[in-house]
Amino acid sequence: MPMSKVFGKRSKSVVHDEDHWISVSDLMAGLMMVFMFISISLMRDAMIERDKIKEVAVTYQENQQAIYNALLDEFKADMDEWGAEIDQNTLSFNFNSPEVLFSLGRSDIKPAFKTILNDFLPRYLATLDKFKDNIDEVRIEGHTSSRWNHDSSENEAYFNNMKLSQGRTRAVLAYSNSIDSTLPYRDWMRRYIAAVGFSSSKLILNKDGTENSQKSQRVSFRVISNAETQIRKILGS
Repeated sequence: MPMSKVFGKRSKSVVHDEDHWISVSDLMAGLMMVFMFISISLMRDAMIERDKIKEVAVTYQENQQAIYNALLDEFKADMDEWGAEIDQNTLSFNFNSPEVLFSLGRSDIKPAFKTILNDFLPRYLATLDKFKDNIDEVRIEGHTSSRWNHDSSENEAYFNNMKLSQGRTRAVLAYSNSIDSTLPYRDWMRRYIAAVGFSSSKLILNKDGTENSQKSQRVSFRVISNAETQIRKILGS
């Protein structure tokens, strides 16, 4: 007796359903493979970007250290006399003697500070010239204490000091461009040197957290590298 009579014939619909499930299974397996390849590709791209950013970060640290060392080598014999210091983390060359820089409440540069700038600026620009491909900006920063006068409110003191700090940095920038020895760097200076007044927003504090009024009143020449720009280019590419 034929087996089909014993067990019965498989209906066409059963055979069709099995074929259908086999094709769906094959499709799912194919999609899984596609997704796997996409994931591997994305992970590879992410690792490449990570390595590029890591390379920029390492280069940035090396450049920061190199610029700091170059500035320190050039000016270490002058800083005590000028009342200056270099912040290694921010590459800020800080002039910290307010009595030498400006008269109280005024933005006119004192003769003593002009003498310092005459010596400092051409040497500073010559030092940075070796690193100009890695520099995004040199910022002349003006900082004040939080004080103005006894009758001023905190808000009035802040904005009066903002106007004062801005006036002082503009005066330093203008004087920098008038020194004969900076002439070879004049085009670069116009493109890359900016003057910014911060008022009392970046105070220097004592160890006990109180304001150090003396050190807060300062003028800084700060180097800003282009590492952030390079990272943006990598992420945008």
